[in-house]
Amino acid sequence: MTMRTNIRGFGRGTAGLGLALALAAGTTLFTGAAAHAQTVTDGSIEFGGDQGDWISGGQQHSFATTAQDQLNVYANDDHSVVSVSVYSALGQYWDLGFSAPQGTALAVGTYTGAVREPFAGPTQPGLEVSGDGRGCNTLTGSFTVTNVVFGPHGYVQDFDASYEQHCEGGTAALRGEIHIANAPAPAELGLGVGVAVQGTASTLDGKATVHGTVTCNKAVPVTVSGQVTQVAHRILIRGAYGATVNCTPGAPVAWTAQADPTGTTPFQKGDVEVVANASATDPDYQTTVTDTRTVAVSLRKS
Repeated sequence: MTMRTNIRGFGRGTAGLGLALALAAGTTLFTGAAAHAQTVTDGSIEFGGDQGDWISGGQQHSFATTAQDQLNVYANDDHSVVSVSVYSALGQYWDLGFSAPQGTALAVGTYTGAVREPFAGPTQPGLEVSGDGRGCNTLTGSFTVTNVVFGPHGYVQDFDASYEQHCEGGTAALRGEIHIANAPAPAELGLGVGVAVQGTASTLDGKATVHGTVTCNKAVPVTVSGQVTQVAHRILIRGAYGATVNCTPGAPVAWTAQADPTGTTPFQKGDVEVVANASATDPDYQTTVTDTRTVAVSLRKS
């Protein structure tokens, strides 16, 4: 039997400001990588094998969060793969992987004809149990999912399955079960940005001051940035601005920023276009959430 060391990495209603706010409807966008690995709060894994099974050594293995073993679970954004790592209280490391055929999400049911998990195909599911310095170069097997509940961005709430694998086409089998129960998935970060329809143009330094509010459903730092554009006497005047505020749920939080004109012509009294982009990182999913508004603003002299 060939020994293969298997190592996988896991990533770990709007109140006023005393002035009218333009809160035109917009779209909140989510960007960023797939969900990072999450620590399992309640879970167990057990498996054993026939004599001659390379992975289990013909022995029974059992791990559980109640025994102070650490279980981490990861799923990708399309819910086609669930990977679990085990760091046992005795210092052992094990890795389990389950994947549906390409283009489908894992669901309740039996998956037969499985190949080694990274090599699942359009019609073949993937399976792999390895660790403690042992892994299959090739394998065949099957698994049955009896319960699976996903949250946003690959969050794994529940995953229960039984499995059987054979290394290198052998008859000796490894058989086991996995049970994972996590708390319900946290809500995704909701973010909104508003722009006041009045601002000021400084007669001293030519800068335009704009302001507004941000709203959120989680406490996060929010960066508001954008551009102020004005056409005065056939001259195009532009300036960028930026500000960061600590947003807390429950009430709008004010932001204020100054746009410095890029040319020699100062901002002047009159109408401008203000583009406001709000951005924050969802602390639960490590994704970037944004909201954008474009608003006509009237500047007065200051």
